[in-house]
Amino acid sequence: MPSAFDLVSAYADNPSAFLALNSGNEFFLDERHDGVCAFRPAARHLLQLGGPFAAPGDRAGLLDAFLDRAAGGRRRVIAVQLQADDAQLYAAHGFTVNQMGASYAVDLGRFTLRGSPFVRLRNKISRARRAGVEVTEVSPGESGESSAELDLIDREWLLGKGKHAKELRFLVGERGGPEQKHQRVFTGTVDGRIVGYISYSPAFGSRPGWLHDLSRRRADVPPGTMELLNSTAIERFTGEGAEWLHFGFTPFVGLEPSLEMPGASSAVTRVLRFLGERGERVYPAAAQLEYKEKWAPHVVLPEYIAFQGRVRPGALWRLGRETNAF
Repeated sequence: MPSAFDLVSAYADNPSAFLALNSGNEFFLDERHDGVCAFRPAARHLLQLGGPFAAPGDRAGLLDAFLDRAAGGRRRVIAVQLQADDAQLYAAHGFTVNQMGASYAVDLGRFTLRGSPFVRLRNKISRARRAGVEVTEVSPGESGESSAELDLIDREWLLGKGKHAKELRFLVGERGGPEQKHQRVFTGTVDGRIVGYISYSPAFGSRPGWLHDLSRRRADVPPGTMELLNSTAIERFTGEGAEWLHFGFTPFVGLEPSLEMPGASSAVTRVLRFLGERGERVYPAAAQLEYKEKWAPHVVLPEYIAFQGRVRPGALWRLGRETNAF
């Protein structure tokens, strides 16, 4: 029987599909259909990421089977980070579907840092180089000193978010986990001390390449370090023939009435717009968007959230609790 990774890599057309393989997720398989659904039990709900990853002719049938599984356990499904095709499928299955945000991607075949639009970005990269930042790619499963330093950076980064801050889960990647061998990590070092890193995960489907995943840095990191890390990774990926670099999903941004599905909840729309305008404590969407837009993405993809049946307050609360949003 194929593994979850085999099925996701074969059938996913979602830049964040690799996140479905995170630790703690479960996988639903049905012998009648070629594919997999990734989910996490959450009290009276099943929290699903990315829709059914399945052969085109099996997507609807696999979703039906998954919903039967949920109903058998008296649970309702909440699906997040759905692509437009997924959103239509879930709406046809009676879900209330709302746009939740957008993801951004750069076509590496067209990408360049030349020209006046990238003057500030080039200056930041040069500033990091002058500060002595050296970039190294390390094995994501590397043990010993490097791994311990990355663990320390993770802790320092989270503490810098505030006393009661919790790291988002489910909607973001992880360093480590069962499929870490497929990931890549680039570190920035000054005088032998790691000051920041970016991890990248494989992206599958019609825009294959890499997903810019975790980005962590120390408080005293030289300005421009993260930009230097990413530009170095871009050069390497391009040289290897990769086609796309995805910057992943940012919630609460890019919300457009023209992109909503029929039957979208007006209440959910209001909540998401409010969080986009004033919800920096929940998620720093504005800062994330600013970083992604400085790379001049070629494609912006709407992403959706789907609630089985009508939207209930308890479903929104459960989603926030399970993702550590609050």
